[in-house]
Amino acid sequence: MALKAVHVSDVPNLDHVPENASLSLYSTRCSKGVERLTSFKAPKFLVIGHRGNGMNMLQSSDLRMKAVKENTVLSFNTAGKYPVDFIEFDVQVTKDGCPIVFHDNFIYSEDNGTIYEKRVTELSLSEFLSYGPQREADMEGKTLLRKTKDGKIVKWTVEFDEPACTLQEAFQKVNPSLGFNIELKFDDYVVYQQEHLHNILQAIMEVVLDHAKERPVIFSSFQPDAALLARKLQNTYPVFFLTNGGNEIYYDVRRNTLEEAIKLCLEGGLQGIVSEVRGIFRNPGAVSKIKELKLSLLTYGRLNNVSEAVYVQHLMGIDGVIVDFVRDITEAVSSMMKPLSLDVGEDVLLEGDERVKVEGSRPQFSQRELEFLLKLIPELVQ
Repeated sequence: MALKAVHVSDVPNLDHVPENASLSLYSTRCSKGVERLTSFKAPKFLVIGHRGNGMNMLQSSDLRMKAVKENTVLSFNTAGKYPVDFIEFDVQVTKDGCPIVFHDNFIYSEDNGTIYEKRVTELSLSEFLSYGPQREADMEGKTLLRKTKDGKIVKWTVEFDEPACTLQEAFQKVNPSLGFNIELKFDDYVVYQQEHLHNILQAIMEVVLDHAKERPVIFSSFQPDAALLARKLQNTYPVFFLTNGGNEIYYDVRRNTLEEAIKLCLEGGLQGIVSEVRGIFRNPGAVSKIKELKLSLLTYGRLNNVSEAVYVQHLMGIDGVIVDFVRDITEAVSSMMKPLSLDVGEDVLLEGDERVKVEGSRPQFSQRELEFLLKLIPELVQ
């Protein structure tokens, strides 16, 4: 697919995010979209659906992890039935230049007992769409398998399946008030040349700018150079740097700590960080530093499926969480964020001038208790 030689920042009629913009500018589930974004003032704790309604863990005994095929229009719209603000999904580009929604670097299939492995970005669009369920009822796609983290090849079986989709289809078929957190997906173990990154990002940006309209959009990437380039190519949408927060070590040192993530954001003019939640819990002091620098902070990771861990992050000042259990966490967050009202006869513990509610819909901590929690959590996570 030929790409038009147009610089993204030159596309007219789109509002621009200021150099120091943070996530607090972004109002979601709003009818006026981009126009409302620049005027949004009130802080809001965001819940973001991971790969839509949650990622698939095919070996899990928890049926929620294999209910709806991840990264599909069905998964996105299922998440949209609940009060999520954004959905997060992975975008790669096929060899003929089409941005598609798929997480894994490799796709697996079986034919006559032989398992075949192909790199997703080396497939054409038609080849990619030939795997799994097909759009035409009378068509049968190639068997779709998945490689688990422990190296096993398993059949990709979920309760509610659906064909794979392109980025353009996601914009066209998903509720327009639902924000998109688009992860610019690259292989952790491949060194990419700048020209190649530019071509990939240009293909993605063109689809976004042609079809996003008033939908809130955030870009994010674990690939430092891709994140920096995404910021240089446009200043319409915020760009966040994804980091494991020190849980894993990579050859590129920019990926290895929260301190390096902060440095990259400041040097490249990025608007925020998305950290694995354990990295934040191990280093809670980083939160105040990130906030002082006017950067937004989101987290991801399996601990975000635990409502108590989510609430502690809200108390810490984190801006939002990416979660798999969309229904459960949105319900928990809605309950936690309700204004407190003390009923007659309800027990209240007084600590100096602080009131601590001991019964009700959510935990309430004094400042002293919160400080203790923030000291204890790193030890528990370790």
